[in-house]
Amino acid sequence: MKYIIRFLFVAVILLVSVGYVYKNMGNHPTGDRWVGIGILTATFILMPLFIYRSWKGKKVKDYMLTEENIQKMKDFNKKKKV
Repeated sequence: MKYIIRFLFVAVILLVSVGYVYKNMGNHPTGDRWVGIGILTATFILMPLFIYRSWKGKKVKDYMLTEENIQKMKDFNKKKKV
């Protein structure tokens, strides 16, 4: 998964770079297409894969503000002041 994300990141950078080069060489509509494909790939493929990989195996409850977690924070601050 890590290598797929790295490959897609490099591919997105290349697609956007090639698109801007084509666009600056002349008003080629293919430049806009390459940039668009790169941005769409980053948005709909790369970012969800990255988010899935970073949250995999973590408990969402640990990051939510529940009464229990608020009490833990208050207790931690009390111990820290003493």
